[in-house]
Amino acid sequence: MKRSMWFVAIAVAAAMLAGQTSAQNSQQEKMTACNNQATAKGLSGTERQTYMQKCLSKDSGTSSKSSSNSQQQKMTDCNKAADTKNLTGTDRQNFMKQCLSKGGSTK
Repeated sequence: MKRSMWFVAIAVAAAMLAGQTSAQNSQQEKMTACNNQATAKGLSGTERQTYMQKCLSKDSGTSSKSSSNSQQQKMTDCNKAADTKNLTGTDRQNFMKQCLSKGGSTK
């Protein structure tokens, strides 16, 4: 009985560590990407610090949050396109449905 409890404890600890490693890798990837972008823009000093803070704070939540932001961005883009075309009623609904299914394409 003691042996099985020990195995369970090890399995739980391993699962917890795996979750932390995944989050750390995600943060490391974000840090690398932001750093590369700041270098490409030629930023240094205070400008670089400010850029890095903003870049690292973007989409700092889970992937579902970023997909939600992506969906919100599509909706915003499609709404702007519908406004530009002065669409109303059924025409607007059809346009929005088509626009959102294309991933926010306004063509």
